[in-house]
Amino acid sequence: MSSPAKARDKIFPVLTITAIIIVAWYLAAILMNAPFQRDQDKRDGVTSTMSELVAKTLSQPKPTMPAPHQVVENLYKNIFTVKPWSARSLVYHAWVTLSSTLLGFAMGTILGVVIAVGIVHVPALDKSFLPWIIASQTIPILAIAPMIVVVLAAVNITGILPKALISTYLSFFPVAVGMVKGLRSPEVMHLDLVHTYNATKWQTFWKLRVPASIPFFFTSIKVAVAASLVGAIVGELPTGAVAGIGSKLLAGSYYSQTIDVWAALIAGSIVAVLLVTIVDIAAKLVGMSMGARPE
Repeated sequence: MSSPAKARDKIFPVLTITAIIIVAWYLAAILMNAPFQRDQDKRDGVTSTMSELVAKTLSQPKPTMPAPHQVVENLYKNIFTVKPWSARSLVYHAWVTLSSTLLGFAMGTILGVVIAVGIVHVPALDKSFLPWIIASQTIPILAIAPMIVVVLAAVNITGILPKALISTYLSFFPVAVGMVKGLRSPEVMHLDLVHTYNATKWQTFWKLRVPASIPFFFTSIKVAVAASLVGAIVGELPTGAVAGIGSKLLAGSYYSQTIDVWAALIAGSIVAVLLVTIVDIAAKLVGMSMGARPE
């Protein structure tokens, strides 16, 4: 199959789903905003036709459900018409959230890999530690985040670190589980072969287990980097942050600026897509350097 055909096969389904989402979004905006608009027309003594009612539901300043074009206009205004370092810029708020995301992701990745190596090489940890790791993820992050913020604030630790630790809490788990699976993925025949060559545990680890775990690692960190972003945003909520995507969500909810809330959510989604894309590109580059065929 030629490259244009492959690209078409990938792009067409995405565009189709996107179109369906936009149509459903507009319908939801009309249906959810219509009751308020009818009530407003009644108070104003105005009788609107169906087309006028639809137009009004899609242009309310504080709608229950913003229309897609309202969110796009807000994104354009807060990204391209203000300076990136301005407190009104979504680029600035995205960067504040991204900084804690990357720190938390780095710490979570390192922690996850260390835990996985320990579980694979120390059988006692598999039975004693792994169940507790799994159980830790059953606690809602909304319950953990305020506790972390309050405890660290009591010892004068504020700023980026509390948010990064919340990101770490969410991101280490997929890395740990994925790396355990990856480090255990070599077949028994291959393990027996390196033992035949009198390889040490260290040599077996670097020459066999680590290369076999690379696909699992990158799959895991795709999940971890998105989870880390969620953790950073959630971490901004109980801190009363004045910057970051979480702070935009809080400010929008306080003042019923639903368009700002949706624009911040979309901005966070864009950041997540970019992060996952970067990880995907890194995975392909590492795979090609290890001899994998390019797709």
